[in-house]
Amino acid sequence: MTLAEIVFQKKKLEEKYGVEGKVAGAYVEAGYDVRMDFNTSKGRLSFVAKKGGQLLAVDVVTVSKVLGRDVVEAVAEKAKSINAKPVLILYGAGPRLSDEARAAAKELGVEIKRVRP
Repeated sequence: MTLAEIVFQKKKLEEKYGVEGKVAGAYVEAGYDVRMDFNTSKGRLSFVAKKGGQLLAVDVVTVSKVLGRDVVEAVAEKAKSINAKPVLILYGAGPRLSDEARAAAKELGVEIKRVRP
């Protein structure tokens, strides 16, 4: 994919999906193929990113509150249902993880990333 195509796709994702599209655009820029609003048997994911043989199940959280263990477990279950690696994106300075949620993420293999606007 050329640079112009990547920039165009990033812009379209952000216009159509907002914050989730902006985060997905970063994955597109990194060379991933992205499918937005992906439904699994366990619930909806923000998007699924695929590159080579690697499949990432990504959930984006934007709410400004402290997140508990249940959010991390939900992402892990959704990812397990499609045999993907779980990734939880905390967008902005608002969402925070409790100590219990951090321990659950480490235990379940959920990757936590923070994306700043």
